[in-house]
Amino acid sequence: MLSNHLQNGIESDNLIWSRVPESDDPSTDGVTLLNSRRDADGGVNSLDYEVIENYAYREEQAHRGKLYVGYYVAVKWFFSLLIGIGTGLAAVFINLSVENFAGWKFALTFAIIQKSYFAGFIVYLLINLVLVFSSAYIITQFAPAAAGSGIPEIKGYLNGIDIPGTLLFRTLIGKIFGSIGSVGGGLALGKEGPLVHTGACIASLLGQGGSTKYHFNSRWPQLFKSDRDRRDLVTCGCAAGVAAAFRAPVGGVLFALEEVTSWWRSQLMWRVFFTSAIVAVVVRTAMGWCKSGICGHFGGGGFIIWDVSDGQDDYYFKELLPMAVIGVIGGLLGALFNQLTLYMTSWRRNSLHKKGNRVKIIEACIISCITSAISFGLPLLRKCSPCPESVPDSGIECPRPPGMYGNYVNFYCKTDNEYNDLATIFFNTQDDAIRNLFSAKTMREFSAQSLLTFLAMFYTLAVVTFGTAVPAGQFVPGIMIGSTYGRLVGMFVVRFYKKLNIEEGTYALLGAASFLGGSMRMTVSLCVIMVEITNNLKLLPLIMLVLLISKAVGDVFNEGLYEVQARLKGIPLLESRPKYHMRQMIAKEACQSQKVISLPRVIRVADVASILGSNKHNGFPVIDHTRSGETLVIGLVLRSHLLVLLQSKVDFQHSPLPCDPSARHIRHSFSEFAKPVSSKGLCIEDIHLTSDDLEMYIDLAPFLNPSPYVVPEDMSLTKVYNLFRQLGLRHLFVVPRPSRVIGLITRKDLLIEENGESSAVELQQSTSVRSLACF
Repeated sequence: MLSNHLQNGIESDNLIWSRVPESDDPSTDGVTLLNSRRDADGGVNSLDYEVIENYAYREEQAHRGKLYVGYYVAVKWFFSLLIGIGTGLAAVFINLSVENFAGWKFALTFAIIQKSYFAGFIVYLLINLVLVFSSAYIITQFAPAAAGSGIPEIKGYLNGIDIPGTLLFRTLIGKIFGSIGSVGGGLALGKEGPLVHTGACIASLLGQGGSTKYHFNSRWPQLFKSDRDRRDLVTCGCAAGVAAAFRAPVGGVLFALEEVTSWWRSQLMWRVFFTSAIVAVVVRTAMGWCKSGICGHFGGGGFIIWDVSDGQDDYYFKELLPMAVIGVIGGLLGALFNQLTLYMTSWRRNSLHKKGNRVKIIEACIISCITSAISFGLPLLRKCSPCPESVPDSGIECPRPPGMYGNYVNFYCKTDNEYNDLATIFFNTQDDAIRNLFSAKTMREFSAQSLLTFLAMFYTLAVVTFGTAVPAGQFVPGIMIGSTYGRLVGMFVVRFYKKLNIEEGTYALLGAASFLGGSMRMTVSLCVIMVEITNNLKLLPLIMLVLLISKAVGDVFNEGLYEVQARLKGIPLLESRPKYHMRQMIAKEACQSQKVISLPRVIRVADVASILGSNKHNGFPVIDHTRSGETLVIGLVLRSHLLVLLQSKVDFQHSPLPCDPSARHIRHSFSEFAKPVSSKGLCIEDIHLTSDDLEMYIDLAPFLNPSPYVVPEDMSLTKVYNLFRQLGLRHLFVVPRPSRVIGLITRKDLLIEENGESSAVELQQSTSVRSLACF
């Protein structure tokens, strides 16, 4: 029955498929001879999200019953559970390590500065230097793909781009331990972005059954062998990472939906939601277990990181204007931050980092020394202030020693009843500094001079640090920057509206939201995250206001931070909206610069080897001839499938005549065409063919995709763009109205710059494909 379906499908294709252009160009008959070479390992590859409905796929689907479908769905939910547990445990381990390293560092430094501030500074600097050096060494020597936040790479993966090394086991290890060193070392960066990458790595490794290279793998979970299924798992991992980083499960779901994924469906929504809920349970359980003090400095903050539920109860109409000003400031500073980091990262890549890994490590260590000197030295230049009168039932004590939870840090003060407001935010962990900036009932805790000093210095440090060879997130630094100028605005509002019950911490929260909105250009997910981490639903309308304003202002100047970094790294993202000038272009114009290489249905093995060795194309139209002599296209065969056929040799035949599908027995299961997780499939150089093998033939009909997507040549490029992105395609046939194939659109053909020229980033298609198991 299946063979009949295949034969009927081929006959139907012979009626509806286009004619191949008659041309003397050798590229159209697939026998061009060029020097064979392997693709560069550092190139990006497209993912195969489309179902290849060849004979092997149909045969496999026919043998699957309802029991297997139920098992398949159950395994998906089980993997969602494992991803949530794994990501939650990884987040707990990272937070526990960072908090304890930072706590021990501040406790030891404070004990030493009781005798000598210079000796305390040396110890403080050396501890930070050792932590940062360990992070940079791990990244440069063991896991280069773990540098940065990882969100642009994951966003590219979920957009259809597979970057080698992004989801490997060593990348996961480098991300975890590198984040501990960089964040614990006091650099102006966060661990939240790397946690998203960590969750994605955990999801990918679970989906592939572990790591084969490090002999940490199992066969039974290797059910998900297609890019489409692995994409769903990675989406769950991204949401789990955000949920673990901010303890915001709903925000994690919305972040995955709004920021990183290009394709979504209701079934995936349920599993992502379930994964985020599991993360919340794991983290909450760990926090409750650690409240007894057995985890050291970890767990003191509670499940809500920065609880401001005891802050400002209501807001007034008069406050909307200064809040709108905060949104404008956030958009301007966020856009400036994106532009400055773009310039700094470009300079690093083009000049500094080309000199080798040693320079990368030295650079990170120098930045660590500068950061330590600023965070320790600037508070010494600030005069201490007398402690304010204690507020009953506020739980706030003055002063507090450095490294302890709470406001009013005593640092280089002459008397025991004074505190250093600059040390309260500078000589402190970032989480504690943000908690102090958000705190209510601490009116006039910070002076405008201290806030301006911290804003200028930390903003500069964040720009300089982002792009170094360490795991670096920008969520927490963005919150610190925004909360600083937000608190400044709040100070002026409090002084102007003396009779209103206004808290400076409320404006600090709005400032944090505005800077993140102006830099990252997120709205819905960021709004929910801010509400979840502060536990104050009353501020929701105000957060929405500043986010909308900051995003609108930032969009005037440049793209979001992740889009800017993705473009800089050469990740060819297809954004949600096509370029405006695409409306005046048609599909035919997008593929005029390329030459289609087509294959006959029955082809010599020598010709297949020659074609695969002479180009990097990953999809080839397969042509056949009708009885009247017309040349028709009957489907698309992938490069990876051809390589499998050449390596196995079981489908070679002596006759150049096509075989009868009804009498043909398929010797391959669909899983044999699965793409390795390492993104390095078979290469033509890996296949050894004898002279007798080269003279034999292969009938490609059972292995081609008889129903690839097709568009007419006069379809607008805007419509083609939306179709390509929403369906997660890798190839798209362009045919004229008389059904004649004239081109083949790939992802790079849609990456057109404003001047109408093709993007400088050439998309190198992968040389393999994974199988797809559907239900």
